[in-house]
Amino acid sequence: MKLAGTGRGGIVKPTPDHLFTLHEAGAETRWAAMAGQGYHTPNDRFFVRDHTSSPVIDAATWRLRLHGPGLERSLSLTHDELLALPSRTIDAALECAGNGRALYATQQHERAPGAQWGLGAIGVARWRGVPLRDLLERAGLRPDAVDVLATGLDPVYVHEGRDLGHVRRPLPVAKAVDDVLVAYEMNDEPLPPDHGFPARLIVPGWVGIASIKWLGEIEVATTALSTPWNTIFYPDVTEMPVKSAFELDWNATLTAGRPYVLRGRSWSGHGRIVRVEVSVDGGATWRLAEHHGAHLAGAWLPWHVRWTPLREGPHLLLARATDETGATQPDRAERHPHGYHFDAVVRHPVLVSEGRR
Repeated sequence: MKLAGTGRGGIVKPTPDHLFTLHEAGAETRWAAMAGQGYHTPNDRFFVRDHTSSPVIDAATWRLRLHGPGLERSLSLTHDELLALPSRTIDAALECAGNGRALYATQQHERAPGAQWGLGAIGVARWRGVPLRDLLERAGLRPDAVDVLATGLDPVYVHEGRDLGHVRRPLPVAKAVDDVLVAYEMNDEPLPPDHGFPARLIVPGWVGIASIKWLGEIEVATTALSTPWNTIFYPDVTEMPVKSAFELDWNATLTAGRPYVLRGRSWSGHGRIVRVEVSVDGGATWRLAEHHGAHLAGAWLPWHVRWTPLREGPHLLLARATDETGATQPDRAERHPHGYHFDAVVRHPVLVSEGRR
């Protein structure tokens, strides 16, 4: 049995305005809603990006089928059989390729097409599941295998009047057998419907479209595969770049003379964040942020700085991160025709109001 989501935007879970900003393509987490939430993004405020709507699938009748010329044999697993296999747990970020797209227009005055996401199309969860390589090995992965194509069970996607079928995107075998997980739990709970129940891929470090939700089948081919999701859409994106965000509302109001701890998070698809600098004066001066909590590749680094604003009026807060490969956020993002990979230092506006006298 499979039903489509009937909530706002075809999403199953509640999406209240204090937690989310709704777009045609999904629900963006408000960064202020992450304040005080700990390392992981709670399931109730994890962003949602769907091409159609979230299906509600009956685990009792669900099957995951592995097949294709890159395997020695076909394999079909029930949900119970998947859960009975040896598992692995990882902390990993999921991020929409278009995260930050709105900033091409508001910060660089070069609007890009597509949903105008701020910085909230990102979340980190603790995922539990079965390594994809273990399933491929059970099915007899052949040495001449090239691509692994995961297909979702969400409703078919119609684009400009053309039925493009179910969402699907190939992965190279080298990535598939490295660190990819077939996940069935999210933050110690069964996957919620909006996040892929009964099972989904988690592809650490790569754009969110690679982490196919509501898995139905996995095809292994001996030639390179093409789908609309690596040709028409997302044709040239894999790893996500370095980014940072403050756990503050846009245009938040602060009080002059009051001490604050400004908190934020930085992340990179290339590896661990090793350095975060913060400016409270629009980039005129910088200082190192203190960091706390987990320091994990494939997830994010929480950090904080102390600041007592003295001058009333508008201020720009900036955060600039560097990862272990040496990649640092630039002052300006190179424009992408689809609005992907906005990685520039974000100029976060706040207003400092008069303090008590």
